[in-house]
Amino acid sequence: MITVENLTKDYAGFRAVQGISFSVQKGEIVGFLGPNGAGKTTTMRVLAGYLPPTGGRVAVAGHDIVAESLEARRHVGYMPENVPLYTDLRVNEYLAYRARLKGVKGRKVRERVEAVNRLCHLDDVKNKMIGNLSKGYRQRVGLADALVHEPDLLILDEPTIGLDPHQIRSVRDLIRSLGNRHTILLSSHILSEVEAVCTRVLILHRGRIEAADTPENLARLVRGGGGGVRLEVSCRSEEGQRELARLPDVESVNCRAEREGWSVFEIAPKTGKDIRDGIFSVVQQQNWRLREMSRLRASLEDIFVELTQD
Repeated sequence: MITVENLTKDYAGFRAVQGISFSVQKGEIVGFLGPNGAGKTTTMRVLAGYLPPTGGRVAVAGHDIVAESLEARRHVGYMPENVPLYTDLRVNEYLAYRARLKGVKGRKVRERVEAVNRLCHLDDVKNKMIGNLSKGYRQRVGLADALVHEPDLLILDEPTIGLDPHQIRSVRDLIRSLGNRHTILLSSHILSEVEAVCTRVLILHRGRIEAADTPENLARLVRGGGGGVRLEVSCRSEEGQRELARLPDVESVNCRAEREGWSVFEIAPKTGKDIRDGIFSVVQQQNWRLREMSRLRASLEDIFVELTQD
């Protein structure tokens, strides 16, 4: 659905995107992550046809974004970070206007407006002025606008920015359901949202792609694959730290709590090592009672910080 080869984009002598290459297959929901200034929004605007690339090649649904711009854009629904809406129009009026601009004709306009109103849960406000809507409903109108011409590809830049937790959950569920019919490229600073929705993640830093894989595979590459262990046993904290630190594959031992004769430890392995058998052997040798031994998984936030820190 998306093919990007050696894409560069310059602004007045500053190179915001530095020769990145990636592809997105039909039906994928891909998270596009990076710190502020990493080049995410610039890349998404190039993909949507809003900005021309300085160099490289970009194709959407097999159409070159420069040589076949109109054909490529017919396949794209783009929701920018700050949705530009006409606040003096009613929701139905605005969506019908946007549908006609995007090439929807005749009776199909009304059908598509009704369809996206249902899909984005806008039926209750479809006759209201956009200027009178809450932030959450305005975001839904922006998403309905991106969907109104039935694009194959949705590019969503911070779709839940400024929403409360209930609205975030509603939009997240909607995006997940859209993945059954559309390819989605999603940018968000809410990493738990990306982890819950996306099948693959691209992490951009200083205009370059630092990583591209599933969250699970990325976790295995960062700090021992998140192979740390949480352990709760019947011992004093000093005794537990001393005995556990003797294991050859252990990088560090931290006591998180000690109460009523029980201690809770988080034990980090050396890169690529599985330390669970060794820990269990220590527990047996010291005759400690065991309440918990569980694997600590690296979160997407851990991965993001590890790959984008200076």
